[in-house]
Amino acid sequence: MDNRRRPSKAAATNGQHHPLQKQQKQGHRSSSPAPKASDALPLPLYLTNAIFFTLFFSVAYYLLHRWRDKIRNSTPLHVVTLSEIGALVSLIASFIYLLGFFGIDFVQSFISRASNDAWDLDETDPNYLVTCPPIAAQPPKLARPEAPIITPLATEEDEEIVKSVVAGAIPSYSLETKLGDCRRAAMIRRVALQRVTGRSLEGLPLEGLDYDSILGQCCEMPVGYVQIPVGIAGPLLLDGFEYSIPMATTEGCLVASTNRGCKAIYVSGGASSMLLRDGMTRAPVVRFGSAKRASELKFFLENPDNFDTLAVVFNRSSRFAKLQGVQCSIAGKNLYARFCCSTGDAMGMNMVSKGVQNVLDFLQSDFPDMDVIGISGNFCADKKPAAVNWIEGRGKSIVCEATIKEEVVKKVLKTSVASLVELNMLKNLTGSAVAGSLGGFNAHAGNIVSAIFIATGQDPAQNVESSHCITMMEAVNDGKDLHISVTMPSIEVGTVGGGTQLASQSACLNLLGVKGASKESPGSNSRLLAAIVAGSVLAGELSLMSAIAAGQLVRSHMKYNRSSRDVSAAASS
Repeated sequence: MDNRRRPSKAAATNGQHHPLQKQQKQGHRSSSPAPKASDALPLPLYLTNAIFFTLFFSVAYYLLHRWRDKIRNSTPLHVVTLSEIGALVSLIASFIYLLGFFGIDFVQSFISRASNDAWDLDETDPNYLVTCPPIAAQPPKLARPEAPIITPLATEEDEEIVKSVVAGAIPSYSLETKLGDCRRAAMIRRVALQRVTGRSLEGLPLEGLDYDSILGQCCEMPVGYVQIPVGIAGPLLLDGFEYSIPMATTEGCLVASTNRGCKAIYVSGGASSMLLRDGMTRAPVVRFGSAKRASELKFFLENPDNFDTLAVVFNRSSRFAKLQGVQCSIAGKNLYARFCCSTGDAMGMNMVSKGVQNVLDFLQSDFPDMDVIGISGNFCADKKPAAVNWIEGRGKSIVCEATIKEEVVKKVLKTSVASLVELNMLKNLTGSAVAGSLGGFNAHAGNIVSAIFIATGQDPAQNVESSHCITMMEAVNDGKDLHISVTMPSIEVGTVGGGTQLASQSACLNLLGVKGASKESPGSNSRLLAAIVAGSVLAGELSLMSAIAAGQLVRSHMKYNRSSRDVSAAASS
């Protein structure tokens, strides 16, 4: 599909030709089909191929028979007749034709493959991408800059590798395996990408990241990394301890607003939290020949007498995996079984998936007619807003509360208790209900959750269900003080695995005192991180609602979320 911009009708009418139009016309002329060598053949291509195939094998058969007779009759092989000379000439001619038509590409690819065996990966290699083919030999037609991008390389060897990647001879995904140097592989891939696309990656940093740490775990085919500033809000006084909250964000006012909420909570005596549930879920979907058979499996899985047997099978996946329960739902002949288990300090998706696979393999003996459609049937539910997570919970279910004194509401938050209670009822509760919200009965929980998730190496996509939150406010102590709470049923966090092992994210976890796995009490670090997330959301909700109630939202964003820098001047410099 041609993505070039089309000229306006006015320009076409006035006969004015934009430089881009000229380039397009030249591009169209150059894209006309070029003459092919086969056009010069006197016969159709398929008929010519058939003649040379027949000629080659016929004369080869003839010559073999002639040489066999000469060997039997003790006739010297170099003594040839006129017919044999003609046969030799025909054999050579047909061979040359067939080699030119079929063999050159094969020979070249064979030689390239033989000299680059170490470049090849199989599907078990962590760098193998089924859905991401190597850079094509013929890049897509994109708008190119006037001058080609030429990035100098340290060695001629690197230059040759870049050319091979651009030509498609070397798969881009295999660079780390071949070179044994992840940083060098990223640099070569980056240069090749710029040459193929004709687009510069200047501004996207390459140096400063440990590429070895992401290999096979965090990101495939890296070309750099994105810089996100990290701000600190707090201290947040939660359950008697102070925490400085790292927040990675590009939204102005977010850290400042959360910081103000932390101050209001601190001077009011702090917040308290309570863990309600802790269990990660995975729900496979299986199919039977009838709804009756699906119901039989449902009764089997939900029967308390069978739980111990299922738990033994499930818990083989990890010493931290402990099956807590199975909840089933049926849709016709299909059964959705939602397994829930504790996962220690890991977020636990892989752990629970392995345990579910163990149970499915075990059930095949008693239910041989069970057809496993998928290890995940979306009854989990992961990375999607879902009522089952809102009601039953997923990951850590936390409630966090604080009582804000009247003078703090007036002096720090610049509003009144009555205004906050009324706004919360009309905005977070009634307004969200009018909108048909699912788990969104809050002002901006997703803002704080996303910022902390990115800073601490969590899966940002799980912000979807982790931001499920209902914010409650009411006047207490004869209407003088404000009681505020946030209830978050599905905070999905971990302190080991995934992005938590990267240097920057690990540093942020260390700041909170939850880095790695807890040896004394497995799971306590991830539970504390979830509580800190909920406490930070409490601070963010308190501050934003106060800004809206006091009419300060627009003014604060104009002050902190608008750059005074002359962007046009910066761009031209």
